[in-house]
Amino acid sequence: MDNHQKGFLLTAIGVLIISPDALLLRVISLPAEQVVLWRGLLNVLGFWLIVVARYRGQWWRSYLVCGRAGLGCALLFSFSTIGFILGNHFTKAGNVLVILASAPLIAALLSRLFLQERLPMRTWLVIGVCLFGISLIVLDDAGAGSWLGSAFALMAAVGLAGNLTLARSRPEIDMSPMLALSGLITAGLAGFWSGEVLLPDAVNMSWLVLLCLILMPVGFTLIQQGPQYLPSAEVSLLLLLETLFGTLLVWLFLSERPTNMGLLGGAIVLMAMLAKSGLERYQPLIVRREG
Repeated sequence: MDNHQKGFLLTAIGVLIISPDALLLRVISLPAEQVVLWRGLLNVLGFWLIVVARYRGQWWRSYLVCGRAGLGCALLFSFSTIGFILGNHFTKAGNVLVILASAPLIAALLSRLFLQERLPMRTWLVIGVCLFGISLIVLDDAGAGSWLGSAFALMAAVGLAGNLTLARSRPEIDMSPMLALSGLITAGLAGFWSGEVLLPDAVNMSWLVLLCLILMPVGFTLIQQGPQYLPSAEVSLLLLLETLFGTLLVWLFLSERPTNMGLLGGAIVLMAMLAKSGLERYQPLIVRREG
C-alpha cells in the first residue's frame, strides 16, 4: 500500500466514524455552550487514552515532538469545533454546511501559499463538483440566517483547513496527540463563556460519551494522520463525505428524508470521489514546485 492509499484509507475510515456527529448533536438536548464544554472535556480524555494506547510508556514524548506546529494544530482544531457547534446554534444547518464545504478550497489556497504545493487540475474539478453536490444537498435548508452563525461556520472552515495545512507542513510528525490539548482549549473557552458546568442527565450524558469520548477521538485521530500522506485539500475534500453520510443517518434514524435534489447532490459527490480515486491509481497525486 503506497502513501496515497494509506492516507486515503485512514481519512475515509475516520470520516465514516465521525459521520453520526450531526445526528447525535440533534439528539442531545443541552444548551450550545454546555455541548461545547462537555465535548471539550470528554475529548481530552478520549484523545489522551488513544495516545497512551498507541505510545504506551513514551506517550508524553508524542507531545514534545509536535512543537509549535502542534500547538497551532490544537488551537485551530478548537476553533473548528467551536465554530461548527455554534454555527448550527445561531443559523440554519444548511448555511453551516455550505460554508463548511469551502474548507477544501481554503486548504488548497493555504497549501499553495505556504507549502508551495500545486494540486492537479482534476482535483480542482472534483472540488468544484463536490461543492455543487453539497449545495444541492442543503439547498432547501439554506436561507435567511444569523450573520453570527455564518461567521462561526466560516471560522469552522478556516480552522479545519488551517489545522490540516499546518499538520501537512510537518508530515514526518504525527500531530494527532495534540487533539487532546485542543479539547482542553475548547473546554476552557466554553467554561469561560458559560461560567458554569451543568451535569447532564443520564440520557444526554450517554450520547455525549458515545460522541465525544469514543467516536470523535477515534475518528479524528485517523483523520489528523491524513496530512502525513495527503495534501490538506485532499483530506478536507474527503471530509465532505461526512455531510453525505450524516444526512443519510438523519434520514435513517430520524425519518427526515432528503429531497430528491438532495439525493441527487449526494450521488454527485459520491461519484466524483469514486472517479477521483480511480484516476489517482494511475497518476501522481501532487506535483511539487521544483527548485
